[in-house]
Amino acid sequence: MAISVTAPAACRSWTFDRSTPLASSSSSSSSRLSNLSSLQFHSRIPRLTLSNRRFTTFPSKSRTLTLAQAKKQTFSSLDELLEKAEKPVLVDFYATWCGPCQFMGPILNEVSITMGDTLQVVKIDTEKYPEIANKYNIEALPTFILFKDGKPFDRFEGALTANQLIQRIEGTLKVKN
Repeated sequence: MAISVTAPAACRSWTFDRSTPLASSSSSSSSRLSNLSSLQFHSRIPRLTLSNRRFTTFPSKSRTLTLAQAKKQTFSSLDELLEKAEKPVLVDFYATWCGPCQFMGPILNEVSITMGDTLQVVKIDTEKYPEIANKYNIEALPTFILFKDGKPFDRFEGALTANQLIQRIEGTLKVKN
């Protein structure tokens, strides 16, 4: 059995602004958008261009989003990973079909970047590793278990924002130290 661990390796920036058109080709979608624009709905249509990674919605302020690329590591078991961990480990139990789990992907990258070397984030697909999910009584997805010194330290379920997740982790580690 192999466990994949994800951690940020390098970062990329995507810029969000309102200045880029939605499409440059003359597809039927573009013509529909043009028709909507002619009906004075253009301010309500979010703009999106994939070729240069510009996305927009309507507030017109520009924002930059930094995304982390995952670095995979393989361990023979979760127990081995937890024993060898020199810092707390946040394990995300997820499934590929779970909407809230997919929502948490970028949030976990942000948490991993923000917390840096103080936390290791691990994702375990419960469909691929049901024996691990059973061992930790995973009944809802996503479920997060925070481990410290190889032992479960905190457990919570459901989608959270990055700030809520960071506050929860920092609060738990501070209280139980």
